[in-house]
Amino acid sequence: MRYLIFCMLLLVACVGNAQPVYDASIKPAAAAPAKYLHLLQGKRIGLVINQASVADGKNLLDILLERKIKVRKIFVPEHGFRGKEDAGAHIDNSTDSATGLPVISLYGKHKQPTTDDLKDIDVLVYDLQDVGVRFYTYISTLEYCMLACAENHRQFIVLDRPNPNGFYVDGPVLARENKSFVGMQCIPVVYGMTAGEYAKMLRGEFLADKLKTLDLQVVKCVNYTHSKKYELPVAPSPNLRTMAAVYAYPSLCLFEGTPVSVGRGTSLPFQQFGCPEFEGKFADTFTPRSTEGARNPPFENKLCYGEVVGHDAKEVLAKAGSRFRLSWLISAHNAYPAKEKFFTPFFVKLCGTTSLQQQITAGLNEDAIRQSWKDDLKAFKKVRKKYLLYEDFE
Repeated sequence: MRYLIFCMLLLVACVGNAQPVYDASIKPAAAAPAKYLHLLQGKRIGLVINQASVADGKNLLDILLERKIKVRKIFVPEHGFRGKEDAGAHIDNSTDSATGLPVISLYGKHKQPTTDDLKDIDVLVYDLQDVGVRFYTYISTLEYCMLACAENHRQFIVLDRPNPNGFYVDGPVLARENKSFVGMQCIPVVYGMTAGEYAKMLRGEFLADKLKTLDLQVVKCVNYTHSKKYELPVAPSPNLRTMAAVYAYPSLCLFEGTPVSVGRGTSLPFQQFGCPEFEGKFADTFTPRSTEGARNPPFENKLCYGEVVGHDAKEVLAKAGSRFRLSWLISAHNAYPAKEKFFTPFFVKLCGTTSLQQQITAGLNEDAIRQSWKDDLKAFKKVRKKYLLYEDFE
């Protein structure tokens, strides 16, 4: 009997320490060439891709070239073709050394493909790994590409990818007057859709007048549902290196609109926050260093005091759960000595609303703030459901 009890306790302990259960049967659309090659054969192809556009260890570019598909150009989003450039870094057009293909940057002043860019393209294929967060700019690039294809009468194909944060919807909904490249549509911070689903919503809802003539095709993921956890095989950008960072990113990225570091230039970017002014108020410490993907980070070579929100995915999920968490931001605001300087203008662009800053400044707690966006979330979820391609989490 004692042995049985011991085994049961051991089992509970093991389960309690387990990492999230990822479904290895989930595959991006790019891993199923039979579903899309017939759409590309005999046509001139442009690819919107980067280092994470992989399937079974191969980049989509290599998959298509091996099958003699006529790839003419590569278009790349923020962070570049190899995904190593800093957030916000200027990216020039270039040539891919391995294939000789032109690489066209869709970041900076040139966000939308031009008529000249598309003159020798029949089909533009989008295959970027998104993380399901409004201010992650890949969905802004998606929108600009769709607009370009509609205006130039080109077919647009989305090779869909699982959303690693697709198991919930949460956060304030962007107000129309706060639109920018880090938030182009009135959606929540975490919107619970794949790129393919979001593309369908753009055409059917937000940009119906501009995209009504767009020839859009979405090739679905394999075995994906919104209730399943998907582990990214390749980091989608240089500072989202782990699943812990991917899960914490929706909540921690708002610190980019404050004088608080999110750990760029450390071993735990987007898994911690801090600044020198927090000395004596938080127990954890880190010192940012200039590294690839985080050149000249905030507080470079300075000791920062703060909090590690999670060393691994299990810890972050246990703290945040299936929600956009505000308590980290509120505690940092309360600890910051010069509160009138805590929020920068970029904060409103990130969160999408002026009310959140006002609520935190007024001392509202997380529960009260969350109630204020409840009706907006309900309205968005009703629209969202019309465009889902996969079984929902509810």
